[in-house]
Amino acid sequence: HHTMFEMLGNWSIGDYFKEGAIDYAWDLLTRVYGLKEEDLYITVFQGDKIDKTEADSEAAEIWKKHVPESRILYFDKKDNFWEMGDTGPCGPCSEIHIDIRSEEEKKLVPGKDLVNKDHPRLIEIWNLVFIQYNRKADGSLEDLPEKHIDTGMGFERLCMVVQGKTSNYDSDLFTPYIKAIEKKTGIQYTSDYSDASKSDVAMRVITDHLRAICFTIADGEMPSNTGAGYVIRRILRRAVRYYYSFLNVKQPLMHEFVDMLATQFDDGFPELAAQKEVVARGIFEEEKSF
Repeated sequence: HHTMFEMLGNWSIGDYFKEGAIDYAWDLLTRVYGLKEEDLYITVFQGDKIDKTEADSEAAEIWKKHVPESRILYFDKKDNFWEMGDTGPCGPCSEIHIDIRSEEEKKLVPGKDLVNKDHPRLIEIWNLVFIQYNRKADGSLEDLPEKHIDTGMGFERLCMVVQGKTSNYDSDLFTPYIKAIEKKTGIQYTSDYSDASKSDVAMRVITDHLRAICFTIADGEMPSNTGAGYVIRRILRRAVRYYYSFLNVKQPLMHEFVDMLATQFDDGFPELAAQKEVVARGIFEEEKSF
């Protein structure tokens, strides 16, 4: 998880439904991105007695075209039913999980036993939401006259998997910043993911928090004592505490990486590049005062 992440996904407003979404997702992950089919596990909705909904056998049958039935797993409403609020469009979802453990680890414990168990090497990569119900004010569900698709896939996780890494921070989305921090501080990054290396943790905190802070300021929300501004102030000050305490940096540091971030996102988010001076100045003043 990150304080800011990029969400990939696709919508269908009545053009295709479960079969289209599942076939497209499988084709993209296995044929285009080249992920190993045997490492992918699928979850589908098992139904819910309170809502009087049945198991999503339709999605399961479609998935059987692509994966053995043993890798199709049923989960309850908490994991496999999506709704944005107390009322409105909602529906069952089907998640695609990937097992990035070593071959030795895979032999010890089957991947299907670790799905939705918060294992750091068996993770959800894509969520296909089948919007087929409307949640009414009394809590009951009614069928929508038209069925839609809304999917979400984390860009950072995708990059990690495609690049054969086991941490988002080892992908090329983050490594340039870690290298820049190494150069600035003279402290080497070790890729130690235990709690032992406080300097490694500090570098990851800076790299992650920088993104959320810069984009939020570019959107017009400055660090402050109230509301969203307070969230950003807390995130920024947390990064400062880490580099002050564990990287021996006693002067403002975060603002120096704004230009680098703006360049990385220039194609997709020119708004950040257009305001990079304002963003850097806002971060610098907050760092200095803290």
